[in-house]
Amino acid sequence: MPARQLSRRLQVTQKTATASLALSGAAILAFTVVPGPAAADERPAQSLSTETAAWDLANAAVPADQDGSDDVRALAEESLRDHAARQAAQQQAAEESQQALAEVRRAEAEHASEAEQAAAQLAADEKAAAERDAAEQAASRSTEREAPVVAAAEPAQPAAEPEPAPTYDDNLEGWIAEALDIMSANGIPGSYDGLHRNIMRESSGNPQAINDWDINWINGTPSMGLLQVIQPTFDAYHVEGTPDDVWHPVANLVAAANYAWDRYGSIDNVDGPY
Repeated sequence: MPARQLSRRLQVTQKTATASLALSGAAILAFTVVPGPAAADERPAQSLSTETAAWDLANAAVPADQDGSDDVRALAEESLRDHAARQAAQQQAAEESQQALAEVRRAEAEHASEAEQAAAQLAADEKAAAERDAAEQAASRSTEREAPVVAAAEPAQPAAEPEPAPTYDDNLEGWIAEALDIMSANGIPGSYDGLHRNIMRESSGNPQAINDWDINWINGTPSMGLLQVIQPTFDAYHVEGTPDDVWHPVANLVAAANYAWDRYGSIDNVDGPY
């Protein structure tokens, strides 16, 4: 090979190597200046701009006709793109981490505010309850002081003993007296005179007197007793509380007076057979 041609080939080879070295150095520089993930509260370090590196490589004084330069350039550009993608992902992760941290701190602040409000409300409720208790105790003490002293009740008077039941003689006077009391209790009018007068006319005061000759006798219902009462009349005008016996002197008088009240207005109005 002629010496001139050899010298020219050597120069081309050196320039190609120089360009390759420049591209490799740029790529290495790009990788070495990439910072690691920054803490959420630290300012991230500045990184090499991919556009700047690409501009430097594009403007490098590398002849276009050098062998192998295209492959080196393509490799460098691909490395820069990968680095830019990783940097963007790291930047996005850092921003999301900061946003999450802000959300956590906001939630903690809200929780703390709610806890403070709950504590304040609880303290207010306890204070109100204590004030109510104090007021109730004060009112109770006031009522105890103002309660009037009730005098001891006087012993009850013993109940009056019931009056003894009246007693009547077992004779005409006693029969008339008892009959008048029963008539008064039952609202039947009549007086001692009306009873005594009619008794003396009808039976002369004999409680066993019987009429055995008049029409009542003939009809089978003779007149009997002090006021000569027939059995059907006695049964119709008998007064409760007296014996159910037409021959009993008091029952006979009261039934006759009840009949006279119905027929004549009173035994006092009877002056003959009735």
